[in-house]
Amino acid sequence: MPDHAIGQVARIAAVSVRTLHHYDEIGLVSPGRRTAAGYRRYTEGDLQRLQHVLFYRELGFTLEEITAILDDPATDTLAHLRRQHELLTRRIDRLRAMAAAVEHAMEANVSSVPMTPQERFVVFGDFVPEDHDQEARERWGDTGAWHRSRARMAAMTRDDWARFTEQAAQTVRDFTEAYREGLPADGPRAMELAERHRAHLTRWCYDCSYDLHRGLGDMYVADPRFAAGYEASATGLSVYIRDAIHANADRAEPGS
Repeated sequence: MPDHAIGQVARIAAVSVRTLHHYDEIGLVSPGRRTAAGYRRYTEGDLQRLQHVLFYRELGFTLEEITAILDDPATDTLAHLRRQHELLTRRIDRLRAMAAAVEHAMEANVSSVPMTPQERFVVFGDFVPEDHDQEARERWGDTGAWHRSRARMAAMTRDDWARFTEQAAQTVRDFTEAYREGLPADGPRAMELAERHRAHLTRWCYDCSYDLHRGLGDMYVADPRFAAGYEASATGLSVYIRDAIHANADRAEPGS
């Protein structure tokens, strides 16, 4: 049967050559053969394993979890496909519900009808700002940032809320991908995402200084409610994001 060069596999699977090198290094997907000159060549079996890896990665599994799943001798290819089908079906149902919620928000925005807390819950997810109002007031009520944040949030339309939450969710998805690929928290990609996160807060909520951003990163780990939200995407993600935030702040303000 034909085999494939690493560049061909990267194009077929829509992943980077660097990612394939990383998978090889950790033993997740290694080429089945090499040429006499030492070049990697991927067999059909290797491509099938890579397909499973990419499916499970898209579904939110860490590389360590994927390795354990694929190396389980009691699970064959058909069992993997059945599991993936079930997980994908659940995700499709969830995405359909989210799409319907966003469509509702868009329609309401066109009609200029104020958004109720209950409606914002649908768009904003499990976090309802009103539920945390008293705690936020006690923590930050005497600060200018708190008052600016309340004013900006109060002025948000339904469409603003939808964009705010989608941008935040995309940053978390990108953080998750970087974390699963093994990119260091103090590396360029992770720090770029940390800066995007800080800019997002500045755009929508309050002027987020690097010092304040550090404090938020610490809270994402220390506060179980925030940590749980990130850990649902990948175990250890909250610590990774905190470390990236600190590294980005240290890069921008060395010695501070």
